[in-house]
Amino acid sequence: MTRVLDGVGGPADLRELGPEDLAALATEIRDVLVQTVARTGGHLGPNLGAVELTIALHRVFDSPTEPILWDVGHQAYVHKMLTGRAGQMASLRQAGGLSGYPSREESEHDWIENSHASTALSYADGLAKAHAVRGDRRPVVAVVGDGALTGGMCWEALNNIAAADRPVIVVVNDNGRSYSPTAGGLAEHLAGLRLKPGYEKVLGHVKGTLGRTPVVGPPLYDALHGVKRGLKDMLQPQGMFEDLGLKYFGPIDGHDIAALETAFRLARGFDGPVIVHCATRKGYGYPPAENDEADQMHQSRGFDPATGLARASSALTWTSVFGRELAELGERRDDIVAITAAMCEPTGLGEFGRRFPERCYDVGIAEQHAMTSAAGLAAGGLHPVVAIYATFLNRAFDQLLMDVALHRLPVTVVLDRAGVTGEDGPSHNGMWDLALLGMVPGLRLAAPRDAATLRELFAEAVDVCDGPTVLRFPKTPLGGPVPASRRVGEVDVLSEPDPAAPVDVLVVAVGALAADTLEACAAVRRAGYTTRVVAPRWVTPLDPALVELARGAALVVTVEDGVVVGGVGSRVAQMLRDAGVDVATREIGIPVRFLQHGTVAQVRAAVGLTVQDIGRRIVEWAALVSRATAPGDDADVSAGRAMGGADRRLAGD
Repeated sequence: MTRVLDGVGGPADLRELGPEDLAALATEIRDVLVQTVARTGGHLGPNLGAVELTIALHRVFDSPTEPILWDVGHQAYVHKMLTGRAGQMASLRQAGGLSGYPSREESEHDWIENSHASTALSYADGLAKAHAVRGDRRPVVAVVGDGALTGGMCWEALNNIAAADRPVIVVVNDNGRSYSPTAGGLAEHLAGLRLKPGYEKVLGHVKGTLGRTPVVGPPLYDALHGVKRGLKDMLQPQGMFEDLGLKYFGPIDGHDIAALETAFRLARGFDGPVIVHCATRKGYGYPPAENDEADQMHQSRGFDPATGLARASSALTWTSVFGRELAELGERRDDIVAITAAMCEPTGLGEFGRRFPERCYDVGIAEQHAMTSAAGLAAGGLHPVVAIYATFLNRAFDQLLMDVALHRLPVTVVLDRAGVTGEDGPSHNGMWDLALLGMVPGLRLAAPRDAATLRELFAEAVDVCDGPTVLRFPKTPLGGPVPASRRVGEVDVLSEPDPAAPVDVLVVAVGALAADTLEACAAVRRAGYTTRVVAPRWVTPLDPALVELARGAALVVTVEDGVVVGGVGSRVAQMLRDAGVDVATREIGIPVRFLQHGTVAQVRAAVGLTVQDIGRRIVEWAALVSRATAPGDDADVSAGRAMGGADRRLAGD
């Protein structure tokens, strides 16, 4: 680590640095960013663009006493370096190391662990209210990307922030992009915002003078204010924030530390709600990022720092298979339209968008709007395909339930990065959808296990015309084919000793875990237990064929990459109880807790979803059931005692 950065142990050290040292510090930080993310992967472009902005913030505001909140938190790597964690950057996004987002466990400077966009302003509003209730008046700063401002929560929060005089300072980090260029009218408005020097000072003086003049004063001020605003908005399109009652400074050069500090000090001195509009360049200072037209190296899995070229990967991905299928479907059906929430390329819509730009809609970071807009498209006779990350479905659940499902509209939702996602930490694991979607009336949820079933199930999903369909697949590389030996109803049988033979264990594998489950069951068979491994093509609603298959087994085990409470396994057990099938059931899945970051393999190992863990649990349970039903035992008493012991043992895993 170089001399200037090495001497920065916290924000107070920044305030001792002169202009030359600050310039050197910015260069050193960018070097560390490039070298770190090249090795660990992560969000490079947003952090390269926020270096000077972060330095200036920490020189003007007294963190953590004066909170600085980040929206979205992936732009906080520089903040981590300046708050005592520069020496730990090599551990970024590694198991046991620094999180890729703010983390309350890491530092008192990290007030919120913000990794879902458009929330920081609401946090800021609440913090400022809490300070006021306690008789404390201090600024709260929220750094919000222009992409995050496309989310509705930001505007709900701004409406409340503007209605009070609490010192909330909203710093708009405007680089014109979220992942891809920021979409919508707001982006165009931000690009044109300017502040006429001296206008507010003059208008304030007029208001103060006329406000003290009885009767005539206030009406005359209002009239003058209207004239001034009309002229200014004609000349420079900037009325939006001020119409809300927010003071506006900017745009400020987001790479000029002195200019930023001046603006932040003015905003702090205003002692009320303020917008500071900072124009930055994503990827600034690293030519490969600046010249990356797709997304300025927004997120990288790792690259050569000398060239910026990504590590070579020939692995086929779930996303790419879906993307090709969607584009080809678009050629055959002109009623197919696609919607994404600021993630066109990451969710596989890129090719469709290039072929059919008039049928591809990027709505910005606005999943709720995306879902209800899709409902409108479906009501108008089209078939929308909404492609989002599984973790972001949580934000649009009410719209899916009430705006799509209640109206029985044909909308297909494609959930990328379902299950364990790994390095991005607890907020990005797509582990909630299997439980959430099980309660939506009329919804069909498909879980493909390989490329062939992905193509097959997607084609079936877009043919459904009487309600919503969902297709889910993981972030992990797409493996080889997982063929079925036969099909019973909508359930594929992957492995069994004989179609007519009963088995010790019926294993229900959900989606992409089928391959690992098959491997695990090979070990179960070596331990002396017979297995039948099946994969339901549609996991909501469950096919009654599972009931008949369960009648031929002593134990039913489900394996899924979602939370076990309310998941597929819970629904299988309920379905068997409702059908009067008296068979022991057990579920393997993700416990109901937030999972720490690490590689997908590391996180799966931590929750017992490895091949070895799956096999071990099935063998243990099969042994307990076998002993419980052995001749001469009281089966009911022995089974209860044995399975209770299994629960205690597994609770200690």
